[in-house]
Amino acid sequence: MPLYKRINASLKTGNETFTFNQDNLDFQLIDFWKWSVSDLVSNATRGRLAEFIVAKALGINTDNVRDEWQAYDLITPGNIKIEVKSASYIQSWHQKELSKISFSIKKSRSWDADTNIQSKESKRQADAYIFALLKHTDKDTINPLNLDQWVFYVLTTEEINNYPRSQHSITLKSLEKLTKCIDYYSIKNELHNKTK
Repeated sequence: MPLYKRINASLKTGNETFTFNQDNLDFQLIDFWKWSVSDLVSNATRGRLAEFIVAKALGINTDNVRDEWQAYDLITPGNIKIEVKSASYIQSWHQKELSKISFSIKKSRSWDADTNIQSKESKRQADAYIFALLKHTDKDTINPLNLDQWVFYVLTTEEINNYPRSQHSITLKSLEKLTKCIDYYSIKNELHNKTK
């Protein structure tokens, strides 16, 4: 395989076994997944989980491997590019108080994984942003798999670009001035209404 060619990852089942010297070892890919991503409150894992939740709400096919290098997080069947941002009051580490909620909305230069070329222009790559807030505030009962513990906010990129405040991040207070808080089942309809 030529070095310059991009690797197209295949969807795994978790049953794949590690090998050494052509022998199967006594651990599988699912063991790695359990070890590495079971802390769903962790910032990195929670962000990917939020993308998955939004993809499911929008009817996006998740039978393919998540493209980590895409300039935006998701694309709908109607070709709307989505950036998903997540935040939580609760963190995995010791806290003296709940986290203040803020989401990054920085412009970026896109990078093409097929060509290894970065664009010269810095801009927001998506058509819309979906802000996913894990709103639950009790560490003993927090469960990111319970979608009743999440709320969502939808803004088009145009709305963000026209917002006169900071263009690097947006606070919850600012979000609530610009749009309403919605639940999981309302994401698809809200995005449709904002982008039609």
